[in-house]
Amino acid sequence: MTVDGLERTFSINHLAPFLLTSLLLDRLKRSAPARVVTVSSNVQAIGRIDFDDLQGERSYSGARAYNQSKLANILFTYELARRLQGTSVTANALHPGVVSTSFGTEDPGSVQRVLVPFMRPFMKTPAQGAVTSINLAVTSGLEQVTGCYFANSKPRRSAKRSYDKAAAARLWQVSTDLVNPGSQAPRSC
Repeated sequence: MTVDGLERTFSINHLAPFLLTSLLLDRLKRSAPARVVTVSSNVQAIGRIDFDDLQGERSYSGARAYNQSKLANILFTYELARRLQGTSVTANALHPGVVSTSFGTEDPGSVQRVLVPFMRPFMKTPAQGAVTSINLAVTSGLEQVTGCYFANSKPRRSAKRSYDKAAAARLWQVSTDLVNPGSQAPRSC
């Protein structure tokens, strides 16, 4: 948990980019054309948004929290693209590939200790992992492309549940409430 009482993975992977983007929206619109690029992961395909236990207070799994946060990235991106229609600001998400970084080094699990060192030679370098992000940010021809998911710089379908507009709208509202706790409307008894 963070000092704010939020589950750390969800907070870092989803709420931080959600808040940053929200704070920059007016400037992005004034600066249009502009692009918002969100780094997700192919594990979004196995992620589930558990609105009843979003912070993992009842049942916690680091992998489940990570997968949920990466699905949240996609839902956020698609909802942002809908909200930005007609503004010349685009929003897309991507999978950078499996990149050789220090990700997960603090994980005591056997996957990190045993498999990752073996797999490292087959992983992308950080520079290779950044290619799709850079392409989405600067490639001409993508100025009008919005609400898409990319891998290896090509559009791909994301998980079926990532296209759930009601879940995306609900996640947007929950995220807004979590990053602006004082903005919640007073509740009646």
